[in-house]
Amino acid sequence: MSEAKKNICKESTFQLLFKKNAVLLRNYLYYRYGNATDVDDVVQEAFIKLWDNCHKTTPETAKSYVFRIAINLSTSMLRHNTVKLKYQKEVKYLNNNSTPESPEFIMEEKEFRVKLEHAISSLSERQREVFLLNRIEKKTYREIAELSNVSVKAIEKLMSKALLKLRDQIKNMP
Repeated sequence: MSEAKKNICKESTFQLLFKKNAVLLRNYLYYRYGNATDVDDVVQEAFIKLWDNCHKTTPETAKSYVFRIAINLSTSMLRHNTVKLKYQKEVKYLNNNSTPESPEFIMEEKEFRVKLEHAISSLSERQREVFLLNRIEKKTYREIAELSNVSVKAIEKLMSKALLKLRDQIKNMP
């Protein structure tokens, strides 16, 4: 390894190189890309990479090496931010349009719910009980029959009558 290559790894040589070029690199990146906080991070990262590879760089090529690293890092950050913004916009769009139903659909659904509630309330007490146990509480006909101390056939008949009455009432409601 030559003496010139060892020089850049000396802390005093590296500090001199940093003091001489850091502000120049920062200003160059700021005018080219903007955003001062990102620029400071890029300058720091570029000099860290120079320090990590000091044995591969000579004092004569160090400045161009640091500039090339900084430009590549800045370009990568810009690409990353562009992709990030694109997906943020898509997520925001999807969140804002999360209900695919139109206002008309939502209104019709509310109207139907009111009709259904009215129709259920018009059922006889036994029909309403069987209907709600089966459709809301998800009980089987056998479970409802055991609760009511009647046969499964009796529950099937009550449910059938309840469904027919609901269908007729909902169809005839304005």
